[in-house]
Amino acid sequence: MVEVKNVNKSFGDTQVLFDVSAKFEPGRMNLIIGASGQGKSVLAKCIVGLHEVDQGQIIYDGRDFSAMNRTERTVIRKEIGMLFQGSALFDSLTVIENVMFPLRMFTEMTEAEMRERASFCLNRVNIVGKDGLLPAECSGGMQKRIGIARAIAMNPKYLFCDEPNSGLDPKTSIVIDNLIRELTYEYKMTTIVITHDMNSVMEVGDHIIFINQGRKWWEGTNKEIIKTDNEEVVSFVYASSFMKTLREKLINS
Repeated sequence: MVEVKNVNKSFGDTQVLFDVSAKFEPGRMNLIIGASGQGKSVLAKCIVGLHEVDQGQIIYDGRDFSAMNRTERTVIRKEIGMLFQGSALFDSLTVIENVMFPLRMFTEMTEAEMRERASFCLNRVNIVGKDGLLPAECSGGMQKRIGIARAIAMNPKYLFCDEPNSGLDPKTSIVIDNLIRELTYEYKMTTIVITHDMNSVMEVGDHIIFINQGRKWWEGTNKEIIKTDNEEVVSFVYASSFMKTLREKLINS
């Protein structure tokens, strides 16, 4: 479990996060949603240590990450897998070399062991026979799956996904959502996803936190968000006429 306790964060004179507290549990799809500029990305970066909190705590399974020095944090960082927006694959490395990258950086595996582990991860995300391709030779959806394979290469306890559906068509987005959900349940990872994708919210949102004006404005499940009367949540989630119609149908069903 990842716990955020009373986190505050400012940049200069501008405070971005105000006393945010939340729990993200293993084996669940934990989503952080909110409009641009409201603080959700800053919160995620505080959780993984890319930003230091001004006040509050970030706790990984009882371990106070925010109180650790750089060396102590390395232990936890080895337990974190990250899927970046745009996949962030290395252009000059092949598919299998991209997946092997964290193994090469953080383990003492032999070349054969790294290749075996990378092949297993690629197979798990349904990529077979593409080891020698470069990222530019792969579709957007395939690049996302390669990114997921790389993220799980170290068998992480915690998985962070930044806009995993960014730039994908609706059909491929569903494939990626389902894959992340399957892996979360299968490996009982604590998965935290930053997303604007409302299909993700409705389909895989086991636990949702809505950040607004730097505060935790609402918290619940995808079933609870359908019937919430929180004005800001309703305005954000059901901004389109299609989503408004869907909400009315779900409430009346």
